[in-house]
Amino acid sequence: MYARARYVSAVLGRLLADGLRRPGRGSSEEESGQARARAVRESLQSLGPFYIKVGQMLSTRPDFVSPAMIAELRQLHDQVTPVPFEVFEPVLAKDFGPRWPRLFRDIDTDTPLGAASLAQVYRADLADGTPAAVKIQRPGVERIMAQDMAVLRRAARLTVRAAPRFTTVIDVPAMLGVLFDAMEGESDFRKEAANMRQAHRLTEGFKHLTVPQVLIAPTRRVLVQSLAPGTSIRDADPAAFTTDERTGIGRDLMAFMYRGYFLDRYFHADPHPGNIFVAPGHPAHLIDWGMVGRIETTISRSLVLALFNVAANDGAGLARTWVEMGHPTPWADLAGFRTDMNTLVPKATSASLDELDFGVTLTAVLVHSTRRGIRSSPVIALLGKSFANLEGSIRHLCPELSITDVFAENLRTIVFGLARETLSEQQAARTALDLMIAAPSSLHQGRDILRNLADNDLTLRVATANRPGRARPATNPKYTRAALILAAAIIWANRRK
Repeated sequence: MYARARYVSAVLGRLLADGLRRPGRGSSEEESGQARARAVRESLQSLGPFYIKVGQMLSTRPDFVSPAMIAELRQLHDQVTPVPFEVFEPVLAKDFGPRWPRLFRDIDTDTPLGAASLAQVYRADLADGTPAAVKIQRPGVERIMAQDMAVLRRAARLTVRAAPRFTTVIDVPAMLGVLFDAMEGESDFRKEAANMRQAHRLTEGFKHLTVPQVLIAPTRRVLVQSLAPGTSIRDADPAAFTTDERTGIGRDLMAFMYRGYFLDRYFHADPHPGNIFVAPGHPAHLIDWGMVGRIETTISRSLVLALFNVAANDGAGLARTWVEMGHPTPWADLAGFRTDMNTLVPKATSASLDELDFGVTLTAVLVHSTRRGIRSSPVIALLGKSFANLEGSIRHLCPELSITDVFAENLRTIVFGLARETLSEQQAARTALDLMIAAPSSLHQGRDILRNLADNDLTLRVATANRPGRARPATNPKYTRAALILAAAIIWANRRK
């Protein structure tokens, strides 16, 4: 671990030293900024998958990353020079046994389908002739990932101590925690296979979208899946597809991701063009399920309302929803944030993909919220990355597609799904248990309030902001619940009289 930590420190130390040097003669500030950004991208790419993912997430955070840096970080891709199959053959032999060749009629060991810092992928035919893709983890990469996680966690703790005001608004440890949870399937292909099976079930209702199937029971380091036809959506020729196919793929991809964000609360966190394969006459295949995101119920419901406010051109509504979803700091400027949203939202309404990057619109809200002292949920960064990747992918095939139109088309399904969830027996049982747990303490609180009223001894503490527009302490949900239960009890008692 210490050797890896020293290596990472050396790379980042050189980067920091280069950044502190003054620009050379004849270099403008803009040129120097671009050079620094390029150096950061190259350094992160050299450090491997975790740092690449961190850089990709930073590219969706214009609230504390410069435009030049964002432009460079968006070019981050995890591609490396392929190494000989002999490096990976021992992995197959250990995981599938020495007779592993009997599983395949043929495997192209000369030309990998893809090579990344985590794994290489080979085209193969199973013993029964089924076309397959065989993904094999690089030897030793799991140990490096564990070391990188430890180094990044330590760096996050140091950041909290060194810059407390910054980390009050930007929760760096929580952001890393979301990223590490999302990447579990990258180091354990059994988890990626489970992700694929779940996603395959979720795409069954879509005509133009599917997920490859797992063909052989996976191991921690080997995954055999069905071969996706066609090519990356980035390299596809739109003219080869009918209009119905192009728009169908775009709409199904968006609808699937919307439902993942808001109903299933489980989504592909890295749908960049290389992970979407398309071919005329076939549904699009969404591949590489090593990185998935999960959203807490309250956040996903708030995001539905936030997007609804965007679609309805309601900047004030978006501001209110975002603040409730986040955490205003003591110095938050809520009035200024409302003004920001009233300016931003009209630009997003009814825009098509060739006019607007909706993922950047989402992260633009982060810029304003951070600047105004409002901490946002750490999962927003991962969701913003996913959204931005998705838009970039669809733009290659169907740039005229309107995101707000697709959201409006799926709004009925989303709202009715949320309603069914809210009215389900499970939710009713949870609510009942919540009330039963809260009732004894709430009744005691109610009796105390009534006793103080009878004794003319009720004191209300009122906190006011120092200046207009500043944050006010949020109402404690426990007290709100107690008040509602007390009100219900009083009404019930009056009805019995």
